[in-house]
Amino acid sequence: MRYELSDHEWTAIKPMLPNKPRGVRRVNDRRVLNGIFWVLRSGAPWRDLPKIYGPRTTCYNRFVQWRRADVWDRIMDALAAGRDAAMQMIDTSVVRVHQNGACVADNNHQDMGRSRGGLTTKIHAVVDANGLPVHLALTPGEVHDNRLCSVLLSALLPQTMLLADRGYDADWIRELARSEGHGRTFRRNEIAKTRSASVRICIARAC
Repeated sequence: MRYELSDHEWTAIKPMLPNKPRGVRRVNDRRVLNGIFWVLRSGAPWRDLPKIYGPRTTCYNRFVQWRRADVWDRIMDALAAGRDAAMQMIDTSVVRVHQNGACVADNNHQDMGRSRGGLTTKIHAVVDANGLPVHLALTPGEVHDNRLCSVLLSALLPQTMLLADRGYDADWIRELARSEGHGRTFRRNEIAKTRSASVRICIARAC
């Protein structure tokens, strides 16, 4: 079924899951994960979770408990550690906050900001050469692209070729890239003036 873990994906994730408490019977982890991913990827509310994934409260509670215990972060870090580090890319994407998100209690702790598009959140991401995520972070939507650059660069291995667009064209970022062991960087005026995407993406490159 769409959004469900393949056997290969389940085999990779299963060893990273928390141990079951003694004396407590826990429902099938794979089924619960499939239910969580169905909600996250479809964008549907928890109340619309298909019954094949079990009670929606079970999936929701597991999602929240593992978030608070940093289980999702550990899974992300472990999976990212196996990615190809030869070349990675850094960029951002702005997403509009769901209409119900603005009503969340104590939303001062949420990464929401107000811009021309209304309430938005900005996703800062480092991905590998295949576009698979290596490191993710969130800020309010109006925050500049390079605000979390130091955090994202710290996750890269030395000698990684880093690709970035003009939002990261700053001397302090090039210096940071060199200090992190990513080698030579290119200034915008060192690259031929062209509008081709292949050149624009190399503006803040370290290689």
